Amino acid sequence: MFFFAPDIEKTNFLSEEESQHAVKVLRLKEGDFVELVDGCGNYYTAEISFANHKKCEVCVLEKKEEFNELPCHIHIAISPTKNMDRMEWFAEKVTEVGVSEVTPLLCDHSERKVLKTERLEKIMVSAMKQSKKATLPTLNEMVPFAQFVKKYADFQGEKYIAHCYEQDKKSLAKVYTKSSDVIVMIGPEGDFSEEEVRLAMENGFVPVSLGESRLRTETAGLMACHTIHVINEL
Repeated sequence: MFFFAPDIEKTNFLSEEESQHAVKVLRLKEGDFVELVDGCGNYYTAEISFANHKKCEVCVLEKKEEFNELPCHIHIAISPTKNMDRMEWFAEKVTEVGVSEVTPLLCDHSERKVLKTERLEKIMVSAMKQSKKATLPTLNEMVPFAQFVKKYADFQGEKYIAHCYEQDKKSLAKVYTKSSDVIVMIGPEGDFSEEEVRLAMENGFVPVSLGESRLRTETAGLMACHTIHVINEL
């Protein structure tokens, strides 16, 4: 069982939440071995030295850096869905598959104008541990579409905008270059506005397709992330 210990380099104690899970739920005791991740790419093997359900103490035995490191920086910028269950599903699944950064976008057709990130962060921590990863994806606050596009106008990696308009688009699977850092923007249920697509293209974002089917927002975000992983594994 993985435990999240972001401050393990500073303290040998697990958080109260993780301590309770270890001692009360899993009934671990002194001398038992545990696996820790700090969310920054480091994995630790440790031994419980004091099994207290509020402040469990561990002794680190081994540290591995860059554990299960992603092949590149994968940034999914996505307009949050009106139904938070679907956004939570997206956050969980892209963390399991492997994503570096997620930015919620406020678009012209966005149904959700405000997004509280606390619960999404907890879901991503749980998904990181479940999928045995050591790096917690960066979850940014929601930003307006135009602000995001202009911020990454000079981005040195590859950047794409996935939309449903009838125009010349190539498949993401055919244009993405293996091992390249990448940003993929995913629009709301009503798609990006034509003005947003134009602005993105003016700032270097390449329009792409994720296939013939019209996908829900959260499915499209997961599909983009998975496609990049498949290419990097070839």
